[in-house]
Order: sequence, then structure tokens, then C-alpha cells
Amino acid sequence: MAAPDTGRWFGFGFNGFGQTVSSAAEAGTPADGEAEGSVLEPRRVTACSSGPARGEASSSGDGPDAGPGRSVRRVFPAWSHTAALADDASVYFWGFVADSPWRQMHIINRSQQGCKDILSSEKYLMTLWPDRVECWDIPRLCRTREATDAVIWTKHLQEEEKPKAVFPLIPGGYITTSPPFYKSLPSQFSARKLVLGSEHALLLTFDGTVHSWGSGRHGQLGHGSVKDQAQPRIVEALHGLAMTELAAGTWHSACTSASGDLYVWGWNESGQLGLPTKSRPEEEQRRSGQQPELCGEGTQAQSDASGGITKSSTERAATGNANVFISIQAFPALLDFPGEVEISKVSCGSRHTAAITRSYGQLGHGQSDSTDLPKLVEYFVNTHLSVLDVVCGPWNTFVLAQRDMNYCDVIVEVTRCQPAIPLTACEKM
Repeated sequence: MAAPDTGRWFGFGFNGFGQTVSSAAEAGTPADGEAEGSVLEPRRVTACSSGPARGEASSSGDGPDAGPGRSVRRVFPAWSHTAALADDASVYFWGFVADSPWRQMHIINRSQQGCKDILSSEKYLMTLWPDRVECWDIPRLCRTREATDAVIWTKHLQEEEKPKAVFPLIPGGYITTSPPFYKSLPSQFSARKLVLGSEHALLLTFDGTVHSWGSGRHGQLGHGSVKDQAQPRIVEALHGLAMTELAAGTWHSACTSASGDLYVWGWNESGQLGLPTKSRPEEEQRRSGQQPELCGEGTQAQSDASGGITKSSTERAATGNANVFISIQAFPALLDFPGEVEISKVSCGSRHTAAITRSYGQLGHGQSDSTDLPKLVEYFVNTHLSVLDVVCGPWNTFVLAQRDMNYCDVIVEVTRCQPAIPLTACEKM
């Protein structure tokens, strides 16, 4: 990496295609104590800048490496691969690339203009340039090995239209990773940040107001129902509270307030909201050898227009009522953490959520079980690393950390973590 204060990325979670981290171990051989196809504890992630020619085995012991003077600026995990943007505007892919797992591809920036930001999905990579936004077809990019041949859509930006907000917001609207790739927003919005779930979107304005729209069938819009919303609508339960960060998972949502509170809503099937889930008591009973209770003997909670049940996991532990569980939380719920914990950032995956605290902290539990109880991850404290950022993929998590005397916490609410499988070839453009 470049300067020591830029930080390093660490990854853990599902790694069946090499999309999370790589290893010097023999391909397909999991580390001791790890389930096949997963990384149970954080491991360093790097991105390839130099190495063997196309089709040759990579000899770098820690997998893809950004090389001298380069560091990974942004990481975007998809289902089978991960895309990353380096500080020299080069783009990297690793995982299932060019019709094969455990491979890498490096797109070198040859132009005078630098790529400013990226937004990735399984099929498309959206790239932000000083004067335009491009959509790259990833399968075509893998076949042609040329970024120019992979461009299937371009939106030019005028000089006065240069983005002032966070990508994928651009003047007049926002970029998506599915056709038509651009959608407009009402002119009255003063949008600061926008995040995309699988079927919904969340928008944060400069005054801290949260809007949501799209599919609401899992309560992910936060309007107190499971109805769809065609146009942006204020999340009334949060109105008047200044929000600073927000995140959208597959079917759940989260945001943080200026005072460090964390609000969650949407689907809670795996406990990704940190609220009581049905799977936890059943799993505990299975481990203890007790006979699981019938579903009808528990109480399923689905929040409704009256405000619903918003008990946090710590409240349930205090009451000892393990039979209350929440499948859909259609209103934002304030998540209760033990102690005086303040949250600074949050990210959502498919069925898990990760958050960074303002105090000192941890991440990566070394287990593959689901949990609806927020847990601190020990790795970063034990290695004296301060966490700067966290990004959740569908089934994995990436953390940016640096060495520091002051530590931050990362809390994972649910992680279906799964050992490193090394990348076996490096594609260099």
C-alpha cells in the first residue's frame, strides 16, 4: 500500500469463488477450523497491479496486491466477484472472472482523465469520470480485455453539472446498475447521499431527512406497511431527527443519527436487524438438545400502523422472553446496544449488517452461525487497528482499517461467515 495512513482492506465471509480474499494456501484447502468456501475471521485484501501474464498462476503469497504507491480506494462486492477502484484510477476484479473462479483482472487507467468512483453489480460496472458516466458490461469486458469495448451506455455531464453529492447521485438524478441506468429525481431535493438495495432506494438530504421508495414487501421502506412506493417519500418516523449515514441491504435498511443512534427496519429473517428472530431460539435449543417448540407457541411480531413491536435484542435478553420474534419491522426501530455505544457508519448485506462505533472496537466472530444479537469483533482491537470504513457484500464484509492508538469498533449483527481459497491466475490489462 502507499502511505501507512491510507489504511488496508480486510475481508471475511463467503469466499466460494475467491471473491472475498485470497491465500497462499493450496487451492480448495480451507484453513484449520474454517468451513469450506468461507473466511471466518478478517484477512487482508489486496488488489493486483503487477504479476504473472494472463493465464499464469499468481505467485503473490497474499493474493492480489495494489503494489507500490497504490491503494484500494473503493470496494464493491457483488455475488460472485468484487470490484475495486485504486487511487491511481485503475479498476480491479477478483473472484469469478472470465468464466472462472479464483481469478483476477486489472484494468489499467491509460487516459489522462481518472475514474473518480464506481458502482458495481454482478453484470454491470458504473464508472464516474470528470465529464461522463459509463456503464461497462462485465462479461464483455472479460471477453474483450478492453474497457472501451465494454462500454454499453454513456451519460455526458456538462461543465455546470459536475457532481457535488456522493455517487451514484449526479445532477438531476441518480445512476443505477440496471437499465435504463439513470433515473431522475424531483428538482426540489437537496440530495446528499443515495444508496440502493435490491428493490428499493434510500435518499438522505443535506438537512438530514431520509426518503425511501421502491418495493416495500419486506417493510424495507420504513413507512409502516409492506406497500410499494413509486416516488420518494419521507420516512415519517425519522422526521425531525438529523440523520448522517444510511445503508440499504437486499430487503432491509439502516441509518445513523447525528447523536450516534442506529435505526433499522425491514426484513429480519436472519436477525440482520439485531432484533429478536425465530431462528436463534431454535438454534440454541438444538445445541442444548432440547425439543424445539412449535412455531405456533412463539409470538411472531410484524410491526403495523400502530407502531409495532420494536424491542431490541438486549431488551429481549433482559426480559428473558425468547419466544417473541420479529420477521418484518416496517417502522424504523432504535437498536439498543449495551453501554453507551455511538454508531458512526453502517452497511447492509443480504442477510447481515455491520456498523462502526465511535469508541474502540472489533469485527469477525470466527463462527458461521447466525445471530440477532449485535457482537463486537475482536480482531481489530487485538491487532491495534482503527476501523475507518465498512462495506457489506451480499454474503461477505470488507473493512478498511489502519494502525492507530485510538480504536474504533465494528459491530456485526448477523454474519453467515464462511476459508480463503487462493486466486490461481492474474489477468493483467
